Amino acid sequence: MNRQSTSHYDALSLAFHWLTAIVVTIAFILGPEGFGRLMRQGIDPATRSDIVWHETLGLTVLALTVLRLLWLALRPAAPQIPMAGWMHISAKLMHAALWALLLALPVTALLALGSESHPLTLLGGVRIDQMPLIANSAIAKLADWGEVHQFLGDAIMWLAGLHAAAAIYHHVIVKDGVLLSMLPAKRPR
Repeated sequence: MNRQSTSHYDALSLAFHWLTAIVVTIAFILGPEGFGRLMRQGIDPATRSDIVWHETLGLTVLALTVLRLLWLALRPAAPQIPMAGWMHISAKLMHAALWALLLALPVTALLALGSESHPLTLLGGVRIDQMPLIANSAIAKLADWGEVHQFLGDAIMWLAGLHAAAAIYHHVIVKDGVLLSMLPAKRPR
């Protein structure tokens, strides 16, 4: 595969990036407040479209993230934009944190559901009532995974906001092409 750098990311990397950003944002907005409390009150999650969509989008985030990681190993070289060393290190740390959260959020959701014996409900009527591998595992009892999931959900939105603000800063102040590298390249007329 051609690993030669350009000024823009390849089309598949762009699609993965923006699709993930959209799905994470919608999942966050639809995230049911007090989900555990509702379940303990006997609410069937299948009767709540926000829960069904949130859980479906959460698994979509996991699938997209795994596919993105596979593509990361195969894709053409990422654009190399010259910037100050501290900016480069900050960008690497931000990306590492976002990748970790993209993986941790769906995992903590599954841990929360399994450890509290709540069903996983997805679009199309898919439902997994019991997750005994999770419920019976030692890790299930290490934390209140619903609280961890909620905290990480807030964290990913804050970090994504900082990530977007940094891209805008690069575009408006530094004018180095960082933001433009994540947008489709303009075709010559």
